[in-house]
Amino acid sequence: MTEARRSQFLSLHLLETLVAVLPVRDENGQPKSLVYGGAERHMITSQARRRAERVHARNRANAGLGALAHRSMGIRTREWALLTGQALESEHGWVKDEALVTARAIIEASGLKFGDPKKKTVANLTKVLIFAPEDAGVRIAAHIAEHADDLREWRETYLQAQAQAEAAKKSRRGAKPKEDALPPEEQGPTAAAATTLPPLPKATRDAVLLAIAPRDAVDIALYGRFLAEIADSPNVDGAVQSSHAFTVQEAEQIDDFYAAADDAKLDRKRNALNFLDAADDAGAGMTGYQSLISGTFYRHAVLDRTQLRTNLRAAGMPESEAEEAAADAEKEFVNAFVEAFPEAKKNSTASMGSLPALILAFEGERPYNYAAAFQLPVDEAPVNAGGEGPAGPAAVRRLLRHHAFVSKRREDLRTARVLTYDPQVDEILREPQLSLSADVVEKIEDLTP
Repeated sequence: MTEARRSQFLSLHLLETLVAVLPVRDENGQPKSLVYGGAERHMITSQARRRAERVHARNRANAGLGALAHRSMGIRTREWALLTGQALESEHGWVKDEALVTARAIIEASGLKFGDPKKKTVANLTKVLIFAPEDAGVRIAAHIAEHADDLREWRETYLQAQAQAEAAKKSRRGAKPKEDALPPEEQGPTAAAATTLPPLPKATRDAVLLAIAPRDAVDIALYGRFLAEIADSPNVDGAVQSSHAFTVQEAEQIDDFYAAADDAKLDRKRNALNFLDAADDAGAGMTGYQSLISGTFYRHAVLDRTQLRTNLRAAGMPESEAEEAAADAEKEFVNAFVEAFPEAKKNSTASMGSLPALILAFEGERPYNYAAAFQLPVDEAPVNAGGEGPAGPAAVRRLLRHHAFVSKRREDLRTARVLTYDPQVDEILREPQLSLSADVVEKIEDLTP
């Protein structure tokens, strides 16, 4: 018996109820929101969700857990010069300062721009985040150590040319050049135009580009990356599509006033010998407001299986290995979609302990977004008063009715499965009038074939 052909797209839909949390916020510290169906809704951005899912999968893989255990993963950072310098220092015995200066010069000469060298906080950080395999810094450091003599000589020429170019630039502005730079009269009238930085040796530049290339990092194949600064470093079209999560009912938030106690003041007040001393230590140590939101959120994501396999093959994997890695990546993607959560205020709100009320997964020949099921916000008034009741159960019924309706009109939808962690929703799934067009499963692993 041959296995049925799998569809190109895996669509995931999820409903979760969150109470008094703040997973994401805007530049003013306020909850993010959108207007949909004529009503304001709370929003958790797809960027926050994707990062939470990507880091969740990477941490599990690095810990030897899950389907991607010990597979190569990526890291998105501006600190590649720092990481390369640390590898040169710890693994090849270089002096710290020389290691960092060399790493920065080589990565910069490869085509990546760095922050202002006069500002210590950004001098050794690339201007943009670079999503590359975790071992990229180690690989670059190994190449530098192998060609240390030649690259030290190149570094000195490169830094000297940089200093001369900077001095010429200042002289054109009427500023006095540094004492250790050549004065303009010695450089000549066309010195600025003639000053060019020595190119990085081709073998070294190739080594840097190979190190930061996607290679076999599975999460880069999943979520993609865009690197505009180096034209010949490959970009990756992500295989995962993510939508912004939003509340199915109108947005409601509270501005919670808090008063933080000062332990030292309270201890003095408790041990005061008279009421005057106690009065000196009256009052809270700090007060303020924090915004918190509650609601039932709908969120959605899609995995393009074809794109995932294309990305892995383009990274150099043989077809058989790419197929195995893609199957493992799909399992971890589904796990992260269900389990991961943005970490903002995780300790003060316990937001990461929430479990979804419902997950719906199915295959199709195109992505399917069911946001339209909630264009009309859920009216949480009691049913006997003309409303739909609490948003969680009402949203479950809406989502499943929407899926059943679409399924009758789209022949490509198949292998639909639902998972719930809510006993009330479990009872809803058993309602005969619901006409559930999906199989009920009990584990995340069973959400996909």
